[in-house]
Amino acid sequence: MAGQYNRQQDNPLGSAPLIPLIAAYAIPSVISMLVGAAYNITDQIFIGHVVGMLGNAATNVAFPTVTLTTGISMLFGIGTAANFSINLGAGDEEEARRYVHNGLTGVAIAGIITGILVFLFRNSIVVLCGADAGGNVFPYAVSYLSITACGLPFQMFAHTSSSIIRADGSPRYSMICTVTGAILNIFLDWLFMYPFGMGIKGAAAATVLSQMVSCLIAALYYPKFRAFRLSVRELGISSRHLTGSMEAGIPNFCNHMLMMCTNIVLNNMLSTYGAMSVYGPDIPLAVSGVAQKTSMIMVSFAVGVAQGCQPVWGFNLGAKKYDRVKGAYWRAFTAAFLIGVIFFFAFQFFPRQIISIFGTGSDLYYEFAEKYLRVFMMLVFFQNIQPVSINYFSATGNHRQGLLVSLSRQGLFLIPLLVILPKFMGINGILAASPISDTLAFIMSVSMVMISFRKFGKTDENSDINAGS
Repeated sequence: MAGQYNRQQDNPLGSAPLIPLIAAYAIPSVISMLVGAAYNITDQIFIGHVVGMLGNAATNVAFPTVTLTTGISMLFGIGTAANFSINLGAGDEEEARRYVHNGLTGVAIAGIITGILVFLFRNSIVVLCGADAGGNVFPYAVSYLSITACGLPFQMFAHTSSSIIRADGSPRYSMICTVTGAILNIFLDWLFMYPFGMGIKGAAAATVLSQMVSCLIAALYYPKFRAFRLSVRELGISSRHLTGSMEAGIPNFCNHMLMMCTNIVLNNMLSTYGAMSVYGPDIPLAVSGVAQKTSMIMVSFAVGVAQGCQPVWGFNLGAKKYDRVKGAYWRAFTAAFLIGVIFFFAFQFFPRQIISIFGTGSDLYYEFAEKYLRVFMMLVFFQNIQPVSINYFSATGNHRQGLLVSLSRQGLFLIPLLVILPKFMGINGILAASPISDTLAFIMSVSMVMISFRKFGKTDENSDINAGS
């Protein structure tokens, strides 16, 4: 089975028409990403209706830890999957095996350490992320984070496993891991927050239990790994393979770390300049949290498509079928852009309806929410291109370019604009910072991808860029 699966000429990654191939990998990946986002969105909806606006603000304050752990998970997951696919495409099964063993060990250790640190420093983290220690939001945020910290090791292992399982040719199983946990999370949110009356603690407990189930389902896959047999005895950390995985995964990691830093800066700016406006400090924090969870749905489509293309990019690069690499990128680009356009119209024409899903508020709350969705989220269709480009660079071994693209929107443009523009425009400057940075990052990402295409040189004669058109 393994030998047959590993032969280049028989592997559909190198020969199947591109559009059906990408769809087969991307659709389960998109569903997995959407369901992963549902963990936080479901909590936000239940908390918004049961606890109210302060609960929405509290989950927003706690959210940077989710971004942190997702980034670490992708450092191991994307990095391991990329090297696994490239080595499998090149016919080096033993090297591919070592990367998988190394990645699983690394994320397990990182998850335990991260969970412990977040729990121990939860009060300081909440203050750092924008909550006043003596304010209304602080106790809700600390309560929520105290419980969710316990689930971080399980969430990280399941997330990393999704990338590896998908690269092994089982995108549907990867989807099942996440979907099962998300469905359970919805039921437990209702159970703990309504019949049991546990409030925000119930939402946190539901999330942890659901993550444990997803982790268990992911772990049950490895005894039946398709490409080769895995062994518990071979688990361990190799500095060479750890470095190789991190080089491939660091663009996605840095992108998420910058998202976390941006979230922290944004929360503090909204709280500071909101207090100077008619909205006060709590309304902007609550609205930002709701908008962020909503945009997660859009970004989940783009990241899911990009992750679905990752095995296609990696395998065909290893097999030197460069036209298939380029063809897969442009198909992912088109899908991500069109999804962004759909969300653009939703944010422009239905902002009040969207915000109402997450609970009710005052007239000022709705006024700021409508302004936030229409201005801050104005050019969302440009946002979707960045994760596609980052995953492309990671999968093809262009780690420096991927790192630069991952730094662009948040690090080079958005954070500086969030600090500078409010000094002249007040809270409106915060809203204007996002569409400006989206435009600049889009131009930079596409330009760098076009430059990378020129380096491929003459394509392999067996490539077919029109496959799947």
